[in-house]
Amino acid sequence: MGLNSLVAQEDYNDCVNALELCPSEVYSVNNIGANVTFCPGCEDDFNFCFPTTNTIWFSFTTNDVGGDVQVDFSNLVFQIAPGQDTHLQATIIETATPCNAASYVQLGNCESTMPGNFALNTVGLPPNTTYYIVVDGDDTGAGITSAAECTFDIALSGTGIDRLASGITIDQASTSICLNEPITFAASLQTCPDSTEYIWYVNGVLAAVTADSLFSTSTLNDGDSVTVTNTCYAQCPTLVTATSPAISVYSFPIDAGEDAHVTPGDVVSINGVTTAPDFSWTPSYLFSDPNILATLAFPEETITITLTATENGCTLTDQMTIYISSELDIPNTFSPNGDNINERWEIKGIELYPNNLLRIFDRWGQEVFQAAGYSDAKAWDGTIKGKQPVSESVYYYVLDLKDGTSDIVRGTLTVIR
Repeated sequence: MGLNSLVAQEDYNDCVNALELCPSEVYSVNNIGANVTFCPGCEDDFNFCFPTTNTIWFSFTTNDVGGDVQVDFSNLVFQIAPGQDTHLQATIIETATPCNAASYVQLGNCESTMPGNFALNTVGLPPNTTYYIVVDGDDTGAGITSAAECTFDIALSGTGIDRLASGITIDQASTSICLNEPITFAASLQTCPDSTEYIWYVNGVLAAVTADSLFSTSTLNDGDSVTVTNTCYAQCPTLVTATSPAISVYSFPIDAGEDAHVTPGDVVSINGVTTAPDFSWTPSYLFSDPNILATLAFPEETITITLTATENGCTLTDQMTIYISSELDIPNTFSPNGDNINERWEIKGIELYPNNLLRIFDRWGQEVFQAAGYSDAKAWDGTIKGKQPVSESVYYYVLDLKDGTSDIVRGTLTVIR
């Protein structure tokens, strides 16, 4: 049985905050510094079993069958101070109105002067019913001036509290798949009333939360494992978990190459890479030979080509795009004068070079504009940082196309007001 860490005193010093005790758990608790509450109908205003001085409270709920319950107190360690008692007292309470002493009924035995391990016992409790346990430090006897304060362990057992262990298992169609191949995992709960959602993890990282018991993915890598958790029982919930064996994911190198930017009529040298014995290019009509890695392509328009390869029953693909572009059309003037005509410096064809860098300078070499990924959306409006308009004059630009080319385009631009 697991041992919970010490619970803060104030959490169960009052009946309304009674610590719920669950089956198969041991709780380390104490009544150090506890007090009582007296008023008509208050939680500590009862006169059976023992006089209250510094009570702490616990609760438990019987299972679906009901029956006998035993509450065990062990490992009693008393505070020792002059005049302080060293005996605990405890009993089990049934109540129609929680924490209202006027409705309390004592169940089972009452222990009022216990210096060591002891137990409370009740028999034939009905199912699905909540009961309270009150524990107090004794303060009676010759020379006693203060109530006992004690650290101890408390645990439940018996047919009225025991329940079948919950569990969960996880299954998958195979433990060996191809890279990017979909695989479905199925969870199965055992003895799990009041179950919640299924929470799925891949290598400990949250991957999905599902209402049903299935989880599908196509993103596993070699050696990955999948874990699923769920929670059983609304009263005293139990977390159940299961982990799949490591999944073997087969893959091999495949690379169609970097994207290319060409002009109409260009023949493109294609150099694919793969270790697979079977491969081909598509669309096949585009190539001088679609069944060799180093081949020629004859594109007439921008097109994406695919290299497909198969090895050991696994098929993988990789793609590249051939962009067909005309020469850039860079205007040498524009007129940001507010007449809604030619207000921005737009460069035709610039969208084919999305990683470009544009810088514009005045005649003294001071930079007045810069943009990475220059496009129509970022087109210069003839201002400095979108605020101060530049004067009518000649400016100089440097356009680094990047994107697979080393070309740097330079020129002049006249701003007309």
